[in-house]
Amino acid sequence: MQRWEQCLFNLFHGVVAVTGLVYLTMKYAMTPIDPFAVINHPWQPVMLSVHVVAAPVFIAVFGMIFRSHTLSKLLSPRPDNRRSGWTALLSFSAMALSGYLLQVVSSPAWLTGLVWAHVSTSLIFVAGYGMHLVVGWRLSQVAREASGIAREARVRP
Repeated sequence: MQRWEQCLFNLFHGVVAVTGLVYLTMKYAMTPIDPFAVINHPWQPVMLSVHVVAAPVFIAVFGMIFRSHTLSKLLSPRPDNRRSGWTALLSFSAMALSGYLLQVVSSPAWLTGLVWAHVSTSLIFVAGYGMHLVVGWRLSQVAREASGIAREARVRP
């Protein structure tokens, strides 16, 4: 995986996560001052628009990461960081599917169920991917330290 792919993925992950959380807060946790208002906050449509526009780019970048990183790790015999990777992969798939279905469903019952599914899988993805980053960083630190110790052992007579 290239460094720019990881940076782009993390950037869009942040944009989609923050706009989704802010939109969720505005839609379900705020009450409008005007009882006849259609929206709860003036920025609510902007947050939804940014979320909906950034999400397909996020999914496309995920596809690049999947090709360059995920497939090679799944086919590797080494189980390093695989549990958090599977959590992120499965929750991302459910999150993306529920997000797309939210845009086309008109039944109130289905809409409510999809909102719950999208929010819950999104929270699981954010936690799983965060854990994946932390564990990956720790594993790379251990590998760097081990290579440094091995390098020092070779240099010393």
